Amino acid sequence: MPLDAELGKKMLQLITSRYDDRHWRKKIEKTLSLPQSGVGDPAQQQIFMYLKIGLKAYKSRRADPDSWIVGGYATKEIVERAKFQPQLVGPDITKDDVAFLGSDPGIEIDEVWWDEMLVSWFDVPEGEKSAESEGESATDSKSASPAEAEKG
Repeated sequence: MPLDAELGKKMLQLITSRYDDRHWRKKIEKTLSLPQSGVGDPAQQQIFMYLKIGLKAYKSRRADPDSWIVGGYATKEIVERAKFQPQLVGPDITKDDVAFLGSDPGIEIDEVWWDEMLVSWFDVPEGEKSAESEGESATDSKSASPAEAEKG
């Protein structure tokens, strides 16, 4: 289940405000490497993709894993550009959509919160989990039936 609007906002604030903190750089890089489908709000998804593309380091065409430019002037420039020219992020993005970028989400945003955010990024709702497990158990019983028939 993707992040809701509140979690998405805090995640974007974390990326755009704590990039100079050495403690958070690896976590920010990990967040940038996640798929955009984990962000539920369409405007926040566009902002996330803008940051993801803007902060990706130049790579050759080899199959190297992505690396990120997190920290320093380059990151600050990407954030400021998004705030002052929101149309670069997306055609439907307004200044109000990007106004929160660069502001710290608060002291309650710590490593425990980050771990919970990662879990909710990939969390599957209960209804989908039960449907998947029922499908798996049905295929298990079908595959077990021919084996039992051969034994008998």
